[in-house]
Amino acid sequence: MVTMGIKTKAAVAIVILLVFLGSMWLQGGLENQWRSCMKGFPQDQEPVIVTILNDTGTDSERDTDRVPLGKCPGQDFQVSRLLSYLLAAPAPPSDVLLQPYLSSWDELIKFMEALGPMVGIISQEIDGKTSIIRQLARNDAERQMERPQEEEVREGEEHIRANADGRRDWKVEERPGPQTAIAVKTEGKDAVGEERHFADFGESYLSVRSMIQVELRRGTVDFAEQTDSGCRTLLRLHRALLWLQLFLKKLGEKPAAGARLRSPSELCREAYQQTLAHHHSWLVRRAAELAFLAMPDRGFFFRLVCVHNQDDLALVLNRVVRAIGEVYQRTQNALEEYSMLNLP
Repeated sequence: MVTMGIKTKAAVAIVILLVFLGSMWLQGGLENQWRSCMKGFPQDQEPVIVTILNDTGTDSERDTDRVPLGKCPGQDFQVSRLLSYLLAAPAPPSDVLLQPYLSSWDELIKFMEALGPMVGIISQEIDGKTSIIRQLARNDAERQMERPQEEEVREGEEHIRANADGRRDWKVEERPGPQTAIAVKTEGKDAVGEERHFADFGESYLSVRSMIQVELRRGTVDFAEQTDSGCRTLLRLHRALLWLQLFLKKLGEKPAAGARLRSPSELCREAYQQTLAHHHSWLVRRAAELAFLAMPDRGFFFRLVCVHNQDDLALVLNRVVRAIGEVYQRTQNALEEYSMLNLP
């Protein structure tokens, strides 16, 4: 029989703890169970909380946005593909298409998985969130084929009238007409002329705002209890997107004269503390910080986006940060308009 040393046992225990807490990453599910237990522990100094990044870039930076990004050989994550999906997500006048939005998350999940198994645990939870919205969309498409739209709208209006207690400003808007699959032009020399087609989700889950509207009509959203609604799931993804945006922004920043480049681990931890951490319990925060300790060095990120130095990394990441910012701002506005920024 092989016996484990103390260090090995400790490592196994940490991994098990991270796997367990990883499932609570976006849920905040430990908050109620651990709140009373954690009262006796000293609390960290409150970090500066970031709720949105307003970075439109300089004129010279926006000029470089026209330069196509090439494919990075030998890896699953492709920054050019991520940027294509992000740029395809905004829809007029102020909406976000769910299909390219979720495809953007597919690439971000690959990005996190490339950072090692510890950060990969977090990506598994996020992947579960995107699967929830996709399943809701598929179920909705099947539902639309089985019953007339007029009947659903009538039932939704009756539900809103029955729940009109003055606490929420619910609006019943006209739903979009029949939609076709979305075609998105991808970037990169290897993708000239290539179009990436998204399967049609149907009208209700075509965009962020259409999903909000239909789930309010159906009473799917609960403002007091946790549910697996698309709106609540989107909110968890929305919060995580700000964390990744801030991390990428910090990773692309150039140090001041005479200052050192900070490690990705340090930058990721700081970005987490300024965004997601205040939604999590003390125990989840500690587990997250353990995961960030295992993050690769800066040279790994050069290879991940196919650049050779910090200046080139900044150019690429700033493009991604600005594209995320547009998607994030539109989603933020929609959730705020319907008082959904604090869904349980």
